[in-house]
Amino acid sequence: MSKQLKEEGLDLLFRQARTFNTWQDKPVSDDILKQIYDLMKWGPTSANCCPVRILFLRTPEAKQRLLPALAPGNVEKTMSAPVTAIIGYDGKFYEQLPKLFPHADARAWFANTPELAEVTARRNSSLQGAYFMLAARALGLDCGPLSGFDQAKVDHEFFPAEGRPDFAYEYFPDSHIKTNFLCNLGYGDTKNLFPRSPRLEFDEACKLL
Repeated sequence: MSKQLKEEGLDLLFRQARTFNTWQDKPVSDDILKQIYDLMKWGPTSANCCPVRILFLRTPEAKQRLLPALAPGNVEKTMSAPVTAIIGYDGKFYEQLPKLFPHADARAWFANTPELAEVTARRNSSLQGAYFMLAARALGLDCGPLSGFDQAKVDHEFFPAEGRPDFAYEYFPDSHIKTNFLCNLGYGDTKNLFPRSPRLEFDEACKLL
């Protein structure tokens, strides 16, 4: 495991990667969406809990369902993106732990501690969301992550757990999912990129103890 990426790979994932708001008229195949997941799933999570659940919105009909939840400034960039991923997390991720972490009774760590389960699911789905973007970039896609949306509206429309028993758990049976963030995917149009914003230097953000 001592190998490292060459400069081209580091540029692709980090130094030259940008957040895109406009997109080329170029489709994203279902196969590449599956490849994204098959890469990102190997990233580490606490007790291998893997709480992320993803809906890929690929059709105009699916995007229209998302539209009422978007902040005004995020409408055009999202509706024009080939794909919008809803990055969610399963609050009952621990039901999968007998499969994912079989060498200990990890389910018992979370099943009766809802606060711990919630913070674990949210933190680790955020980690997996970062793996998601790196996997997408590694496969040649561009990303436009968003937090400007109404989470309650997205949850009600796509992950209803209460009040609509005919529709609850439509996509992920026996789970309890909340939205973490959105991420547009596609092949970015560089013509409308803003100048790159600065970042903090090492000494501003880090200390060696």
